[in-house]
Amino acid sequence: MTIRSVEAIPVAYPEPNDHSRLRSVCLVKITTEDGAVGWGECCTYFPEASRAAKALVDGLAELVVGKDEMHIHTIWLALKEHSWWYGNGAGIASLAISGIDIALWDLKGKVLGRSLLDLLGGPANERMPAVASIHGTKASIPAMAEDIQRYLADGMQGVKIGFGKRGDAHLGFDHNRDVEFVRTVRDAIGDKRLMIDLGIKNFWDVPTAIQRARAFEDYRVHWLEEPLGDHDPAGYKALRAATSLKIGYGEKEWNHKGVEKIVTTGTVDVVGLDPGRIEGITGFLKAAEICHAHRRQANAHNFSTAIVSAASQALSFACPACKELELQPVYGPAQADLVDKPVWHTNGWINRPEGPGLGIAINEDLVQSARLDQ
Repeated sequence: MTIRSVEAIPVAYPEPNDHSRLRSVCLVKITTEDGAVGWGECCTYFPEASRAAKALVDGLAELVVGKDEMHIHTIWLALKEHSWWYGNGAGIASLAISGIDIALWDLKGKVLGRSLLDLLGGPANERMPAVASIHGTKASIPAMAEDIQRYLADGMQGVKIGFGKRGDAHLGFDHNRDVEFVRTVRDAIGDKRLMIDLGIKNFWDVPTAIQRARAFEDYRVHWLEEPLGDHDPAGYKALRAATSLKIGYGEKEWNHKGVEKIVTTGTVDVVGLDPGRIEGITGFLKAAEICHAHRRQANAHNFSTAIVSAASQALSFACPACKELELQPVYGPAQADLVDKPVWHTNGWINRPEGPGLGIAINEDLVQSARLDQ
């Protein structure tokens, strides 16, 4: 078969796990001459980036239309080569390539009648722990701890909490409040995994990060994510030498070369990867292999729509560097309503991917109603 069309669809939706903030992504729909359809996502988050991604996907479509949908890597290489001037392996070009690539993998699986996990070679991980990914938003620390207890009541095996987000939590700015929060949450969740993720509003210098990390050691924080932002090799080297906590960063990298650059500094233990940002499933595989070769953990940045969730589910099972998968504990329209079978867990273990391609059917009426360009 051959590819007939590539359509980019920028949409917006409220995210209940981010203080009901309106988020935006650009979806990609690829259709063959025989009518088979694959869906992908550019994880853009902002409406202007979604519109820009649409423009690039529309432009890149001429490299995809007429091609054999089985030749995913050939198409991926062509997209990379074509975008050398305005992307050079980074920025909106990487987002656009991500959406196209995910859609191609979904399409290939549907044409062959095999799941994405099958296409990736099967499970390297037989089971995958589920952890909740949330933002701290309330002024009351006990109230936030109660919320987290409720999120984990159905068996999820841990929680990652974003500091410096919208709302009244004021986390990441005051040492004593941060330690009190971590202590209270640890008491509430027992031995379950606890990860702390610093937001873009938090600006810790190296001494502050060392002080917080050492204080968090008493409460068995599983890892501390982006305490010094996305790129500070010298700072991370000093921090990692001063604490026993695992250090995570990398989700803002655009491609596997960026991941290789930070991994080889020896300053990161857990590398965040987003298939909707890091040049798709193909890019994620390349980056995760680098992590595995250097004995570092890869962790899917699964905080977007059900399309990225389905891709992250299969990739996490397929890649030996992946050790757990984050889920949004409250599903809004981008998860619960967009697809027929959102990714979830059973007793704290991520459900195994099923069905052809990504294993999900898209609610196209919802997609059309959420368009930004109508």
